[in-house]
Amino acid sequence: MPNEKKKEHAMHRVAAPLNPAGHARSWYTATATAFPAFSPLKGAVRADVCVIGAGYTGLSAALHLAEAGFKVVVLEAARVGSGASGRNGGQLHSGQRRGQDFLEKAVGREDAHKLWNLAEEGKALVRSLIARHDIPCDLREGLILADHKARYVPDSYDYARTLAVDYGYDALQPLTRDEIRALVGTSAYYGGLLDKGAGHLHPLNFALGLGSAAVAAGVEIHEGTRAIKVTDEAGVTITTDGGGSVVADFLLECGNGLMDGLDRRVDAHVMPICNYIAATEPLGDQAQEIIANGAAVADSRFVINYFRLSADGRLLFGGGESYRRGLRPDVADFVRPFMLRIFPQLGEARIDYAWGGVLAITMTRMPFVRRLSPHVLVSAGYSGQGVALAPLFGKILAEAVQGQLSRFDLLGRLPVPPFPGGTLLRTPLMMAGLSYYALRDRL
Repeated sequence: MPNEKKKEHAMHRVAAPLNPAGHARSWYTATATAFPAFSPLKGAVRADVCVIGAGYTGLSAALHLAEAGFKVVVLEAARVGSGASGRNGGQLHSGQRRGQDFLEKAVGREDAHKLWNLAEEGKALVRSLIARHDIPCDLREGLILADHKARYVPDSYDYARTLAVDYGYDALQPLTRDEIRALVGTSAYYGGLLDKGAGHLHPLNFALGLGSAAVAAGVEIHEGTRAIKVTDEAGVTITTDGGGSVVADFLLECGNGLMDGLDRRVDAHVMPICNYIAATEPLGDQAQEIIANGAAVADSRFVINYFRLSADGRLLFGGGESYRRGLRPDVADFVRPFMLRIFPQLGEARIDYAWGGVLAITMTRMPFVRRLSPHVLVSAGYSGQGVALAPLFGKILAEAVQGQLSRFDLLGRLPVPPFPGGTLLRTPLMMAGLSYYALRDRL
């Protein structure tokens, strides 16, 4: 039950600017807003709800629960926003990770429309959280969906018409080959769509802003505290690597790809992979030639190239994935060839920052949102769509804790089968499949 009066949890805070320990050295951390450090959990604490993971999902869930009067404890293995939430491309996409045609076949037209409306609410929630909590995260409007093969362009135009006619979404502007070349300084694309209802932001500052809002609402955050065991009986007991523990009525597992090994029920459906981003030196006048309208860009490859300009005129370019455990040590050298295939004119541009991060995928690329027991809920596996979806899904987890289940149950109907071969074989089998699609991108 929620506390009748919110309790103060200031004693564990350490007044300090953002400490890079636990964060990748990135352009995001170099431009992060000041943020306090939080001490690891010591001893045993009691909470109404324990949240694992201080990223978008966990922080949003914690914020909404605290605002409803619940005592919430968040356990973060590293730092607030140090996972995918603080390392990603910052792109705010429309829709779910898969198109509405896929969803209509998978869950029916009625639920597909509900899922589209949820995704629209997700974008609106991001914008409202930024406005309500005055989060300085460089939100900009516009996202270009770029087709790297000519035969994809008619399908993009058809999809835009479908969304306009069947879903009432008229923010998609078709782009011809000449029009996309006028916006993006490359000959690599044959057309596409400009989504005027999407956009991009500074993902780490957005996460830190959510963290600040959650703490102000009374949430207790413990960094440097990894959950290592969950005992799920009458309530839930979460044991941590430092010997501390949390006893709670509910547990929300929101650590995405960084929870691997904690809960086999999640591991069977969610697999961590690594993705990489490089940031060039400031490009000056050349920045306008790279992306004329300042929109973000994501292309049609299975292994997506995604890029945008930073507030100080750098190109932030995401390209390439790896499926082995651990991040690559040679990120700049790994990403540069992907960048130069799109922008050969940047051959002399210096790369000032390069970093990687762990995200999570599922077999269908749809999020795994489930009730694992009467006391344990999970939301993970956003497959690259987490900026728009994760804050909303955190809010929906908070609704479920309060007994409002209709939206949670809708997400639970998303088809997310287990990986073939279980956790032992998921990585080699997925590596083979994903490598095939990566090869197909080049054909």
